[in-house]
Amino acid sequence: MSDIVAELSDASFEQEIVTNKGTYLVDFWAPWCGPCRLVAPIVEELASEYKEQLKVGKINVDDHQVTAGKFGVMNIPTLLIFKDGELKERITGALPKPALKQAIDKALA
Repeated sequence: MSDIVAELSDASFEQEIVTNKGTYLVDFWAPWCGPCRLVAPIVEELASEYKEQLKVGKINVDDHQVTAGKFGVMNIPTLLIFKDGELKERITGALPKPALKQAIDKALA
């Protein structure tokens, strides 16, 4: 995990995402998930490219099932984009970087 991607948990999610202002991309993933491993380097790149406008975090659904269940995460990877604590965008599956950038840009607008 890089310095610019936060490791989130059931305990920290509410404080980090829901009560904070700003835009946050959250990657719901699991270590055994092949598509999650494909998306991980893209998420790292996006965290670096958008570091002034976007916070990025990852949450392991195996270890933190409460938060995954709260947001109805049934498939992984699932990326959720929150703005000022409100869910703005849901992306399910290993999408290419341009599609993820488009979703982020839409949420930032």
